Amino acid sequence: MVRGETTTRSPFDADDVLARLRVRGVDQLRDETAIWVILDGSDLRKPHAREMESLQRVKRLAGGGMVPGYRSINAIGIGKQRRGLLYHHLFSSTADDFVSESVETQTALASVGAALLPLEAEVTYSIDAGFDDIAVWDTIWGQGAHVVVRVRERDRLVHLTADAPACHLRECAPKLRPLAQVETEMVVRTEGQPREKLQAVTAVIAACPLILRYQHAARMAAPGEWRERAIWLVEVRLEHVRSEPWWLITDRPVTDADAATEIFRMYRQRWAIEDAFKVGKQCLGWEEVQVLDFDAVRLLVALGWVAAGFLYELGVTLEWEEVRLLRRLGGGEERANRPPGKIVLTRGLRRLLDVFATEAILAAHITEYGALPPRIAAILGRPVTG
Repeated sequence: MVRGETTTRSPFDADDVLARLRVRGVDQLRDETAIWVILDGSDLRKPHAREMESLQRVKRLAGGGMVPGYRSINAIGIGKQRRGLLYHHLFSSTADDFVSESVETQTALASVGAALLPLEAEVTYSIDAGFDDIAVWDTIWGQGAHVVVRVRERDRLVHLTADAPACHLRECAPKLRPLAQVETEMVVRTEGQPREKLQAVTAVIAACPLILRYQHAARMAAPGEWRERAIWLVEVRLEHVRSEPWWLITDRPVTDADAATEIFRMYRQRWAIEDAFKVGKQCLGWEEVQVLDFDAVRLLVALGWVAAGFLYELGVTLEWEEVRLLRRLGGGEERANRPPGKIVLTRGLRRLLDVFATEAILAAHITEYGALPPRIAAILGRPVTG
């Protein structure tokens, strides 16, 4: 198809594409001694869809309420030199293979942990408030990895010292001790500004040590023993920015300015790769399509990750047949000194989306009426009955 020599479909599917991306991602990180895993749970919204297969309800992007869509879990590994996609799975609570979101999360963690185990690197998961869950941390700690997580539950019980009574996390605020100030650029709205923009800001970082007591495998049929772990509460306050300070929990010691700065950089890295997540989960124009089966959606988003892998240096190159096909579909020229950019690859995804949508609509017409209109069938070079 890339060279125009055949119209035969390639035998790949979403699982095949993603397996190759994972293998390449691990290979990218093979020589890294420390790896940050950015784990992201995100929604793919289809606010106008009614007939797409296996839709569920997800949160609206802006404002309250729910819209039709899908859920996904994604993981990118980041080293000092390279990065790679370690996991992606698109799922829906209405699909036949769905068990629970907890199972989806644990499956993702197990997959990432198994992939990184042979590398023998120090691994730290940087996770958002959606994973503020001791069951998630317990699994990560069981892999010998570390956690940096955005706090959602400020009522969680912790201990200031091993022999102190339990208290709520929010009661620990007076114990936070300033450790560092960091100058950085972020998309924020400072005091007096009408809208957000990329600009320089100062982050003030404070921390305090705590003790967490939790039950191992608490959600299993036979819960395990109670465990104790030293953790740190880290607060990041952006000066002159009207927003709540970040509260992070980590088991990495935060005892000086260097350690505090690294925790900030680790969580801040989530924003630095946000564009990669967007390309991977939002194929340009796909909200306009109403009829797609679930496997087609999964394949389309997997190919979105191929495009993201090429654009954001996740180990995907022009040697990949999928990238060359997306370039051709997007109208890009085959020039060694001019690799395809974001516009070309997203245009290619858009055209591929049109193919999926067309096939779905034709199949629906045949199901409803028993055959394609003769002239349409002739144009497509197909039998009338499809």
